[in-house]
Amino acid sequence: MISPRAVSIESVSHFYGKRQALTGVTLSIDPGEIFVFLGPNGGGKSTLFRLLSTLMSLSHGDISILGRSVRTHQHEVRQQIGVVFQMPSLDKKLTVLENIHQQAALYGITGALLQERTALLLDKLELEDRKKDIVEDLSGGLRRRVELAKGMLHSPKVLLLDEPSTGLDPAARQAMWRYLESLRTDQGVTVILTSHLLEEAEKADRIAILDQGKLVALDTPDALKDKIGGDTITIRSRQPQALIQKLRDELNLNASEVSELVRLETEDGPAAIRLIMQAASELVDAITLAKPSLEDVFIAMTGRQFTEEVTP
Repeated sequence: MISPRAVSIESVSHFYGKRQALTGVTLSIDPGEIFVFLGPNGGGKSTLFRLLSTLMSLSHGDISILGRSVRTHQHEVRQQIGVVFQMPSLDKKLTVLENIHQQAALYGITGALLQERTALLLDKLELEDRKKDIVEDLSGGLRRRVELAKGMLHSPKVLLLDEPSTGLDPAARQAMWRYLESLRTDQGVTVILTSHLLEEAEKADRIAILDQGKLVALDTPDALKDKIGGDTITIRSRQPQALIQKLRDELNLNASEVSELVRLETEDGPAAIRLIMQAASELVDAITLAKPSLEDVFIAMTGRQFTEEVTP
């Protein structure tokens, strides 16, 4: 018997009034993957997260989680998923332990099972010595760990996290990722995140890049960067269009202007830089060479920088 996909998304679209937030998104996520929905603000990540977590009703297309449709088996889906929201869901006036027990009451987890799962999570998330602390006295990183404990208390097979690194310092972010990787390795949990952080997406098994509600790329981080290939050259110029024309006419280099910078991809970056400086140094204010990044993937797919705002 073939195991169902952890998540199957088929032709999902969503509207807020007349504004279309998602357009025909189709993809699947395998059990045990760490999967990131990556995109700038307004890309559609949060809308898709709300649909996956059953916070919003699906109007166009279908989503199945472990073989159960969110349309027809919403209760069963909720039993299989853990959810950590971007906005805090903790009661700041309660202790760490009280917050966890409050979550347990929602799932009917009591007695020896509650004690067993609580002890395991406190140990795994390094919260044992903080379990009696009031939440409002904790750092942002510790609060995030308590959120994770709540989300994992009922042992879900799929864990959904919305921008989980928001407000975390680098050390807390690394600790969170160690835990997520252990969930996948030790328990086979499928971990699905939304993020607008390019460096965070590098840690995923696969990435789906969303932009203006559309799926523009889907693959492993390395495979996406390999599609760009070679080296990336970025040039700052006071006359970008004149430089682009000269590179095309004299060096047969295909460059484009992105956010007031001239960019091009080439197989041999150092050799290309030498030719550019020989032919057009008077038009170059600064020039840099780098291997392709996820930012370059986004630019190749959309024609603009990742952080560039788009007017709806």
